[in-house]
Amino acid sequence: MAFQKNDFLELDYKGKTEDGKIFDTNIKEEAEKLEIDRVASISVICLGQNMIMKPIDEFLLGKEPGKYTLNLEPEKAFGLRQPSLVKIMPMAIFQKQQVYPQPGMVFSFDNALGKVSTVSGGRVIVDFNNPLASKRIVYELNVKRKIESVEEKVKALMQAFFQTQLPFKIEEKKLIIESKNNFSKFVIIFKQKFKEILDLDLEAVEVADKKEDELKSKEQNLTSSQ
Repeated sequence: MAFQKNDFLELDYKGKTEDGKIFDTNIKEEAEKLEIDRVASISVICLGQNMIMKPIDEFLLGKEPGKYTLNLEPEKAFGLRQPSLVKIMPMAIFQKQQVYPQPGMVFSFDNALGKVSTVSGGRVIVDFNNPLASKRIVYELNVKRKIESVEEKVKALMQAFFQTQLPFKIEEKKLIIESKNNFSKFVIIFKQKFKEILDLDLEAVEVADKKEDELKSKEQNLTSSQ
């Protein structure tokens, strides 16, 4: 059956530039070669929920399990280079932070990444364009299967939303997730999403940290014995 919005898919992918250089993947062996942080990558996606690059998400709607190749023009990928994103910055800005820029270095300015292209006298030219701007890219996609298990779906959403796994149980139409250290306040933010995608009412339960309880118990015993 063709994939629809909110279907869960197990997916392997590789993103390549026109010359065949891999810049993005969730395949373990390839990620290790490129030193890509796979914690930020996911192998199970929910279609229509911004869990993967939008053109890939849209491309997979209506497809079935199998291997596909998706070619993207720059406008559909990382956009065209914009001259306005190449900035000339005074060296003093870097020196105040005791930093001495060199061509190729990447810095974060107000949450925007910029790559130093030229250092000349008291001026530094920084390029804030995405390194893949104006490039055609190719994604090799391998949709292994459509996931039917509700438990697997819950785990996939937790990885996407929380970037961690938490104990949970499902009772009829209720999903009960356990957390510690006030993390339940964060979990409950996604209550509407779990309802929309899985038709489950989310309940976040705060459970005690056994180690903290043990320490408190020891402190109380020490206090009472004095």
